[in-house]
Amino acid sequence: MASLRVKGTQLFNCNNAQVVLRGAGLGGWMCMENFISGYPGCEFQIRDALNDVLGESKANFFFDKFLEHFFTDADTTFFRSLGLNCIRIAVNYRHFEDDLNPRVLKREGFQHLDRVISLCASHSIYTIIDMHTAPGAQSGGWHADGGTHIANFWKHRDFQDRFVWLWTEIASHYKDNEWIAGYNLMNEPADPHPTIAPLVEVYDRLCSAIQSVDPNHIIFLDGNTFASDFTKFPENVKQRWGENVAYAIHDYSLYGFPKSKEVYLGSDDQKAKLQAVYKRKRHWMDERGLCVWNGEWGPVYARREYDGDATDEINKARYMVLRDQLELYNKDMLSWSIWLYKDIGFQGMVYVSPDTSYMERLRPFLLKKHRLAADAWGTEDSEVKHFYDPIVNLIVDAVPDETRRKLYPPLWTLEDRVTRIARTMLVAEFLIGEWAEIFRGLDEEDLDRLARSFRFENCLKREGLNDVLRENAKASKAVI
Repeated sequence: MASLRVKGTQLFNCNNAQVVLRGAGLGGWMCMENFISGYPGCEFQIRDALNDVLGESKANFFFDKFLEHFFTDADTTFFRSLGLNCIRIAVNYRHFEDDLNPRVLKREGFQHLDRVISLCASHSIYTIIDMHTAPGAQSGGWHADGGTHIANFWKHRDFQDRFVWLWTEIASHYKDNEWIAGYNLMNEPADPHPTIAPLVEVYDRLCSAIQSVDPNHIIFLDGNTFASDFTKFPENVKQRWGENVAYAIHDYSLYGFPKSKEVYLGSDDQKAKLQAVYKRKRHWMDERGLCVWNGEWGPVYARREYDGDATDEINKARYMVLRDQLELYNKDMLSWSIWLYKDIGFQGMVYVSPDTSYMERLRPFLLKKHRLAADAWGTEDSEVKHFYDPIVNLIVDAVPDETRRKLYPPLWTLEDRVTRIARTMLVAEFLIGEWAEIFRGLDEEDLDRLARSFRFENCLKREGLNDVLRENAKASKAVI
């Protein structure tokens, strides 16, 4: 077997047979996220807080056990049983480098990544390494692990130099691994420069550095502004970055989220809107005959403890969104990675059972965090919206020129910006200590029991979602 390659607009294996990658994102594992595992704020903040409460040794023990139990051979067996063939592994740069000890590789960072890549290979599952965070944060999202809405990666050359160095080390480590489909260099960049010159320069440097040590693996490049905008990419991308490159869109549909203004019924008009958004995102690549990969997509789901009797009807509509998006992708033979494989119950294909020690211990805190809408992702904020609306109104009154209220990124409305900064950063900071206190006094046996809650055998399956994915795999004819 040889590494996959991009040829024109599609992927092919060593036998020159077309391959369509159909898979999921392994998020919340080597790059933890608040809505996935239940903490507030950013990963670096809760790691620091747990160090304060437990001490460094026991905190490290818990996080290592979490990595060990979160993904095992049972997960790969189940994943492959659905007919899926690729896992996009989200990684935090902090596993490989400390900010206070830059450019010194932490080789222990490869321990669990090597293990999971090998497990996937043993089940004929490709992997894509997704650098979900960059030093200084490549966006103002919680998932960039920066703790602020300012993407400082674009403001400091040294952050960029370190990122190029790190990717060179990772590519050197994996250059001969043929079950790695490729490298997703930067998740959802948000370069605010009007010409995106910094992003283009970083991609120039990354492609050159990686291809100098590893010319075989596919490079996956996200569009700017959270993988949505390619319009300012240079025209000579094939000459500049090479032929073995796929361009990554993220195709979340508002119909799959609580803030949708209408219930998705699968009407012709709604399907047309789904298609229009999807086609707009890939339009730049289609005009130039480039390969497109959908690195993230998928609805979130209602939960009975929060949504009550409406849960089943909400999720019925969400599964309809899922099917109709897949229909669009199949027509284009599009490779994709749905978000998300595993979590505590909001979006994952499998999720931690409510009767595990982790969920029982965190339940009161999770209910509080949900009521306060302390996470940004897919939040229903009706219980706290009235606290933030006056801030929005204050800004509107103080800045009557609407054009001056349009700040980067344009995907964040004024309301989004206020609630992101005031709610999901400020309020979340005050909840971090409370989350860490839940672990106080626990010994290693207790901590291991909590981490074991994330093992596959302690998870439930989201059957509606998995049935759709299984049916889609059976109906698909491309090589997997």
